[in-house]
Amino acid sequence: MDINKEMQRLKRKEKYNFEDLKKIMHILRNKCPWDKKQTFESLTKYIQEEAFELIEAILKKDIDAIKEEAGDLFLQPVFISEIAKEKGYFDIDEVIDSLCKKLIFRHPHVFGTEIVKDEKDVLKNWEKLKEKEKKEKEVSVLDKIKELDPIKEAYKLQKEAAKYNFDWKDLNLLFEKVKEEFNELSKALKENKKEEIEEEIGDLLFVLVNLSRHLSIDPFLALRKSNMKFRKRFSYIERKLKKNNKNLKETSLEELEKYYQEAKKKEKNEI
Repeated sequence: MDINKEMQRLKRKEKYNFEDLKKIMHILRNKCPWDKKQTFESLTKYIQEEAFELIEAILKKDIDAIKEEAGDLFLQPVFISEIAKEKGYFDIDEVIDSLCKKLIFRHPHVFGTEIVKDEKDVLKNWEKLKEKEKKEKEVSVLDKIKELDPIKEAYKLQKEAAKYNFDWKDLNLLFEKVKEEFNELSKALKENKKEEIEEEIGDLLFVLVNLSRHLSIDPFLALRKSNMKFRKRFSYIERKLKKNNKNLKETSLEELEKYYQEAKKKEKNEI
């Protein structure tokens, strides 16, 4: 493909199709500094964000937003497939081929001779066929745990493993494990090894989720409440600055911290 000629052709088009999208993605991977840097791992956060934004648009019944967010979410597998193609793994056409084969296989009542009464029968068959596919692969008891939210996923993985007695029996030992993971993170920070820092932060978060579960605390809810608390306090800072005709970006950390502490104090007085 002559990228420069293709860019000019695409700029002149009035209406685009899937083949155009594939070409645009290829161009971006060659021409855009940000797109060039992306990896499978770096795109995971955008996949999650776009999924949540589409859900929000659906719940709001905003048709224009649904169309836009569906496009944003659709971009992600196209982007992933372009990276995979560069590495020689697969391309978007292979993804589509695999998906089509799966849909035909899992809908024997449409493409075959299976007879179903209603949607409940369809779901039963779907699960049976999924199990049949799993038996052909090596699977774990944890494979059924699938969550977009990593905190919920950690919680469910630990809970499932506990059913098979793979769990902490002594809360004190679990506390020690928290300290151990924190110390390992401190060591990684001193050595300034980014990959190890990421790994140790993950390990620390994982063991904190485990501690929450043992204390009968929902870590997702606990973090949600902390997020709400932070939003409320930061909103107080913004109101105070607006009242004093000050700009958020130009305010010193010391002044921001002063207002943050004021917000905390105000909360305590309200209790």
